[in-house]
Amino acid sequence: MAEPSAASAAARVPAQPGAEDVDRERRDPGRDRGGDPSRDGTGGRARGTGEPVGAARGEHIHSEPPAPRPRVLVQRSSVRGQILDALRSALLSGELRPGEVYSAPALGERFGVSATPVREAMQQLAVEGAVEVVPNRGFRVVRRGDRERAELSEVRALLEAPVWLRLARTVPAERWARLRPLAEATVRAASSGCPASYAEADRAFHRAVLALAGNEQLVGIAGDLHRRAQWPPAGTPAARGRADLIADAHEHTALLDALIAGDQDVVRALVEEHFGAAP
Repeated sequence: MAEPSAASAAARVPAQPGAEDVDRERRDPGRDRGGDPSRDGTGGRARGTGEPVGAARGEHIHSEPPAPRPRVLVQRSSVRGQILDALRSALLSGELRPGEVYSAPALGERFGVSATPVREAMQQLAVEGAVEVVPNRGFRVVRRGDRERAELSEVRALLEAPVWLRLARTVPAERWARLRPLAEATVRAASSGCPASYAEADRAFHRAVLALAGNEQLVGIAGDLHRRAQWPPAGTPAARGRADLIADAHEHTALLDALIAGDQDVVRALVEEHFGAAP
């Protein structure tokens, strides 16, 4: 093996201060050598501020704990979102039955993922009122009776119907016409007979209408109520049959026609009918 050169060996040995450096240090002990803020004569403080030099530059200083490195959860969020959509579909189709308890590991095995994204998705469903946590067992699908569904429908009507009627008087026809694709999407989803597809299209149409009011809080609260009202009641495989979904979807297109035409009387009658029969 070749011996290290004198130059490389010298590079590994720290330079010793010369006489000139020693004399300079004796004359000015606070002088910073090598950019070390701890040797500036102020104890690492920015001159005139009393603040640590690192803090003045927004940098980490030794008196503070190191900031945690951000964790990238893009993939987990993606998996969690997919599992959440799958669980919502299973709830609406009746595949996950009211009153039954399901564990995150068992559902994870079913979906081919770990229990973690399933547990996170189930916790979101618990927030939405679709399931409830059963300690040490998993999550129980909530039994939703007729009374609860009727109460949700009443609250939705009280919240949304006045907004629809106000918007009918103030929003021009051309803005209503832009919602035509969303109304037609609800008809296609209803015709497919898939409760989950219709539930998503239904919420999208209602959300777009309420967004015309320019109130984000209204959109969020109404959307949460709408989703809660869509969960199926106990003892039935799905909230409503295909025929009911199609009838509900056609109410959307009829409402839109009346809104574009500016026929306030028809709008009022259709709004009352639509929310009176809302799930």
